[in-house]
Amino acid sequence: MIETATQNSESLSEILGMMKSMGHEQIVFCQDERSGLRAIIAVHNTILGPSLGGTRMWSYKSEAEAIKDVLRLSRGMTYKSAISGLNLGGGKAVIIGDARKDKSEALFRRFGKFVDSLGGKYITAEDVGISPRDISYVAMETDHVAGLPIAQGGSGDPSPVTAQGVYMGMKGAAKFAYGSDSLAGKKVAVQGVGHVGAYLVEKLVKEGAKVTITDIHEDSIQALTSKFSLDVVKPENIYDVDMDIYAPCALGATVNDETIHKLKCSIIAGAANNQLAQEEVHGKILLEKGIVYAPDFLVNAGGIINCYAEVAGFDSDWSMDETEKIYLTTQEILKKSRDENIPTYLAANRMAEARIEAVRNLAAGF
Repeated sequence: MIETATQNSESLSEILGMMKSMGHEQIVFCQDERSGLRAIIAVHNTILGPSLGGTRMWSYKSEAEAIKDVLRLSRGMTYKSAISGLNLGGGKAVIIGDARKDKSEALFRRFGKFVDSLGGKYITAEDVGISPRDISYVAMETDHVAGLPIAQGGSGDPSPVTAQGVYMGMKGAAKFAYGSDSLAGKKVAVQGVGHVGAYLVEKLVKEGAKVTITDIHEDSIQALTSKFSLDVVKPENIYDVDMDIYAPCALGATVNDETIHKLKCSIIAGAANNQLAQEEVHGKILLEKGIVYAPDFLVNAGGIINCYAEVAGFDSDWSMDETEKIYLTTQEILKKSRDENIPTYLAANRMAEARIEAVRNLAAGF
């Protein structure tokens, strides 16, 4: 019993340490035995407004892995909203479970009660493994949701807008790297062809890019190969593909010690969050290798822009107009990285942090 208490104390200390180092305000652990719910909500920063970030459902290997993921994701949402000029803070939630087997109305409604208990400090939406229908169940228990089906007065699936933002970021990076934003003839490797990845592939094919895809789900692959002429590789082989552009659109940390020296690309631009396993280490290596990295929290901001429009009462035209701006912001960050000889993630972080600090000072009366 003493040994268990000591271990729990060490785990709590580690969690609090991570929260402090990453600047988090709050973390909420959610558990309901009847519905099988096991979830974590992380609120990173609310200086610019209530924290908004999707809920992810994933079969994590451990609770520790889920905690690390939700902390990194929620921090990314703060930077994403800040750099996009939105009056939102950053938050995120993860539900531990298999999205293809463990879903139920009861589970999502119970989760909705936990979201509601935060009194609007956290607004949830879709992420990996979550559909508009799932969110409609959450909305039965709380008003603090975004991404509801259009029939229910919401903005619907944010994936198309997210894909548009990635596409614009990719074209902005191409303009910087090649002098032209045309993707015709460019070899693009898309890792993960779920909702966002599939929409991105469609845009790339229409522009004439040569696209290679991979995914852990065969049905996602078949849905695209039935419509387009695509090269397909196994997930473990995507890093060895001859490519101009690498587009990670699944889970994060795919640019890591093992993969970074395999990648045969000049640009990285994709929808996945936290693409760099270690920002300081891998961001510097990409800079040294001359690989143009379009920061993930910028280029995948279309989804949060779409959700913000729903919360603020703006229309879909506003969402698309704001998402189009990712093209110019990408170039601005890449130029800042080049001029100051710093990794692009750091240039983007500083831009987001400057806005947060300015609003913090405004609130304090400075």
